[in-house]
Amino acid sequence: HVDSVMDAVKECLRNVPKEARELYLNDAVPYLDGPLSPLQFYRDWIGPNKPCVIRNAFSDWPALSKWNPTYLREKVGSKVISVAVTPNGYADAVNGDRFVMPEERQMTFSSLLDIVEGKVKCSGVFYVQKQCSNLTEELPELTGDVQTHIPWMSEALGKQPDAVNFWLGEESAVTSMHKDHYENLYCVISGQKDFILLPPTDRPFTPYELYQPATYRQKEDGNFEIVDEEDTTKVPWIPLDPLNPDFDRYPSYRLAKPLLCTVKAGEMLYLPSLWFHHVRQSHGCIAVNFWYDMEYDIKYNYFQLVESLTNVVGSL
Repeated sequence: HVDSVMDAVKECLRNVPKEARELYLNDAVPYLDGPLSPLQFYRDWIGPNKPCVIRNAFSDWPALSKWNPTYLREKVGSKVISVAVTPNGYADAVNGDRFVMPEERQMTFSSLLDIVEGKVKCSGVFYVQKQCSNLTEELPELTGDVQTHIPWMSEALGKQPDAVNFWLGEESAVTSMHKDHYENLYCVISGQKDFILLPPTDRPFTPYELYQPATYRQKEDGNFEIVDEEDTTKVPWIPLDPLNPDFDRYPSYRLAKPLLCTVKAGEMLYLPSLWFHHVRQSHGCIAVNFWYDMEYDIKYNYFQLVESLTNVVGSL
């Protein structure tokens, strides 16, 4: 009897993503030629929880023409910023039986640019990716070249962004598959970002496992060691690499339907809350993103139900 109930629940969970695709999800991420009114954007994209790429959404930002290495050295070269350093480019990702976070290194902006531009050889992969509103907190001198919020989004959501983050890193810096509890507007200033996206409704096909949290630490000889965090609970994370999925180990991921999307300089990605995303970038790519706290409403409630049921039944 228990087995038949489990089978019925599995069947229901398999139908959730199928129905979502039939009812409202797009087969590809659509491009808009410009921003919409706050109401229209809420109706068409935020409400239905669907991603889109918006062109000409910040064409008036001085950053688009100004933010090159020479200007950045002059403006913020001496500022000390927090940089994520890893041996392989994977910060906040599964490595064996550990969830490993980067070494957080304090360095001047100029010394980071020396590494990114290849003027200085350094072991490890460097990425400015600190998500604590580092643009406004660590680099306020640059805020005059952008906006500190997106007016039509702030009006649509009735709130200001929770964080405004600055991103700059090497080509080998990769963001592993994860989700955030934010409505995210991701603006590429130079270079390009490649996103792999999965809707929240594909949660039944997306594997999670629990991992001991740890941190990379670079030793005197330049090699990295993995140091366990003490007195911490295990972290749930996605072990699967969408660039090279292990279908033998995670067969239900075959049923997932990832969307691929390239965001180029001058383009803005609306990444809705709870969407899974994996991110790669061109070398030296610079971006700014705005995180608006999501509404913990009935959509969140239903997502939690799907997540709980998926955890109960295990692999589909």
